[in-house]
Amino acid sequence: MGKRLQRKLAAVLYADVAGYSRLTGEDEDDTHHRLSEYLDSISDSIIGHHGKVVHYAGDAVLAEFGTATDALQCAKAIQDDISERNQPLPDTRKIHFRIGINLGEVIVDRGDIYGDGVNVAARLEGLADPGGICISDSVRSAVGKKLELEYGFMGEQSVKNITEPVRAYKVFEKSTLKADTITPLELPDQPVIAVLPFANLSGDPQREYFSDGITDDIITELSRFRDLIVIARNSSFSYKGRSVKVQEIAADLGVRYILEGTVRADASQVRISTQLIDSDTGHQMWAERYSREVDDIFDLQDEIARNVASTVAGRLRRTAQELARRKPAENLAAYDHLLRGESIAGDTEENNRLAVEAFEKAIELDPTCARAYTGLAQHYLIEGYNDWGETYEHCMRRALEYTAKSISLDQYDTKVLWRAGYVYVIYGKFDDARMHLERALELNPNDADAISVMGVLLTATGEPEESIRRCLLAMKLNPFCPGYYFYNLAEAYYGARQYAEVLKPIKEFISQSPKFMSPYRTLAGAYAQLGRLEEAQAVVDEILAAEPEASVAKERDRNALTWKHTSALEHWLDGLRKAGLPER
Repeated sequence: MGKRLQRKLAAVLYADVAGYSRLTGEDEDDTHHRLSEYLDSISDSIIGHHGKVVHYAGDAVLAEFGTATDALQCAKAIQDDISERNQPLPDTRKIHFRIGINLGEVIVDRGDIYGDGVNVAARLEGLADPGGICISDSVRSAVGKKLELEYGFMGEQSVKNITEPVRAYKVFEKSTLKADTITPLELPDQPVIAVLPFANLSGDPQREYFSDGITDDIITELSRFRDLIVIARNSSFSYKGRSVKVQEIAADLGVRYILEGTVRADASQVRISTQLIDSDTGHQMWAERYSREVDDIFDLQDEIARNVASTVAGRLRRTAQELARRKPAENLAAYDHLLRGESIAGDTEENNRLAVEAFEKAIELDPTCARAYTGLAQHYLIEGYNDWGETYEHCMRRALEYTAKSISLDQYDTKVLWRAGYVYVIYGKFDDARMHLERALELNPNDADAISVMGVLLTATGEPEESIRRCLLAMKLNPFCPGYYFYNLAEAYYGARQYAEVLKPIKEFISQSPKFMSPYRTLAGAYAQLGRLEEAQAVVDEILAAEPEASVAKERDRNALTWKHTSALEHWLDGLRKAGLPER
């Protein structure tokens, strides 16, 4: 029998430079010199946090720690130090590290460590944002509440050479995770409720999107009640997979009532358990178990929403709810593909393609599924803006066609309506956009997505100050909002010529979606209008590296319809021209 391998439990930190090849290609000597300084600083931090550098591999560092807390504190210190060192540099010359941390068993041999414990840390590093930290579920559980940090659940991640999916978390500072650090408006004086992600009890992690979709739809149904304020999905879902007391969640989100539950689905039945908790007392106000045939799933969502709303706020008017009943998918298979498509973020060309395939399959199974058509419209917009595959004109035409189809099928689904409003803004159909957005808000006054997109319309029609107000209100309703809320706010600030205010939200969006190039244009224009021309040119260089044919003329053609007033378009182009974007 061979020699028994030495194993131990360790917290493994893996750090690597984002975009190292591009940096060395532009200036090899400068990059290597600064990287050497950064690696020395990282080594000092590792030692200072009771860790050990195992080895270096070019621009990567592998380290081990005795505790997950030490490893995470070290990672935070590293990123803070690098951020400070990067501060005086133009964006194109900043060196950003990604860091992954895992707590697991490792093999020890000849002074090095191996095994899945190390491999998972390396894969988590690849999931982190540049300048960010990504940790495994084991680290999240071990650290608990020991550090002043927040953790955003990223779902079950399938990573290379690891058999089981990895539950991953993105790490944030408390002060930067919530959108309400931008000081939005106060919420109306009405009962406020958050719906936490329903737990998937189906025994299959790959079905997670189904329980998430059920939760999302219950949030939508509850939001139709004018006497309730419902915290938006992104904020509620930031607590997914975390063991946090109801009172703490309520304090974080500014709510009194919490709805939580479980979902168990098979081929013929869906079983849902729910409970409503008053965070002020910690008491359960209402609980119920449901078991329905899959054909009755939409009636079940409606029943849950009615029971919760009446329990929280007494007898509520249901007129809006009756009017707003959307036409559901005709069968569970179509609904399943719809939820699958909506669960996929179109932040990469591959993800966008997978989402389109899921929506097309839903339509194949049920040609009357309006939400699938509007999902296609959204993802064709994303494809067009990022020049993924088909031409911009082709993608915009498809988006418009699918939008018209979705509206013809269902004029009572707020998601269909506000997405239609957004497409019509892009096409310069401002009256149509306003009609659909107002209809969405009539049916669902607290729909944060619709409010944020109304801000897009107001910016486009020359009302940026009112747009800023709407965008901030949307962020208050959705404290852990998706990145495009920040983009919409930044565009409003730019339209209002408040250029210094543009920088914080637009950089936040870029940090969440670094592959989208549109926000880089806004950032370059804002820098230029502030007279920070060196920084503006550095951002333009990034744009041209990704899109060599980018020009002022191309931006004029692409955005000719998106502003109601020519002066607003010229204002936008003026910023790009000052930033150094080529005229043609």
